[in-house]
Amino acid sequence: MFETRHLPVNGFEMAHWHERCGRPGAPVVVCVHGWPETKLLYSRVVAPLLDAGFDVVVPDLRGFGESGLAPDGLYDIVSHARDIHALVHDGLGAREVILVGGDLGGPVVQEAALRWPGWVSRMVVFNSPLPYDKERMKGMVTRADPSTADYFMRQGTDADALIAELDTPGKRIAYVEQFYGPRLWAHPGAFTAEQARMHAEPFADAAKLRASFGNYESAFDSAKRSERPLFGRNSVTPTLVYFGTSDRVIYPDFDRMAEVVFDVIDGPHRLDGVGHFVPWEAPDVLVAGITRFCAGPV
Repeated sequence: MFETRHLPVNGFEMAHWHERCGRPGAPVVVCVHGWPETKLLYSRVVAPLLDAGFDVVVPDLRGFGESGLAPDGLYDIVSHARDIHALVHDGLGAREVILVGGDLGGPVVQEAALRWPGWVSRMVVFNSPLPYDKERMKGMVTRADPSTADYFMRQGTDADALIAELDTPGKRIAYVEQFYGPRLWAHPGAFTAEQARMHAEPFADAAKLRASFGNYESAFDSAKRSERPLFGRNSVTPTLVYFGTSDRVIYPDFDRMAEVVFDVIDGPHRLDGVGHFVPWEAPDVLVAGITRFCAGPV
């Protein structure tokens, strides 16, 4: 695995991998995880991206993995986007980046591209929440299968009681493990039992699991948001879009919705036999796509 480094960012220590390909002036790819994930989600794409000539940064978001808890207790997408900018632009000195994100990482990179359009040269988005446009998305299926989305309401409106129920490390790990198996997020068989446990173990700590619910709370309570997000249509940033079609927690018409949200779009590319966790389930496809996408004109 890669060396974990830490930098002080917005009042906490932000853990990250920062791997260099050795080529001066190499483009910088920043990979942003979601929930229930950590930087481990991208462990299969780092080395191939280095081989393709990219420098790679993979952080743990505030409250996740090896990063510290947020001193202000906020875990909304704006806070996460500001952390990414502070780490990579201010801390690591990258003046232009390609941002990659899915799940929560998707809104985070979309927010960053709207806030710092001169910094984000390109985006790669997969299986991610998207801004809703009532008129332009008319007739599309814009809600996930309700049978897979009950966790969203519970984590967003009843987080303290849920944590109280998950009162041992074993219970917390088991809770998270299910999202890599029978919850219909990943394509069947994408994770072995050992791999699912590896991804779930960072959430054994009660404070970390509780913190990871913070973004869900921000969807229901404006007091949980640092500020109003810009999250919306992007008419400027070239964006490569993938859709793992086995995913049942994301919108069935994610690909059609993406065509509305991103004006300068490559795709959407549908990935059959792939679910929610594209960097883990289809690393070769993702790396090849990023390499091709970044070789073309902006």
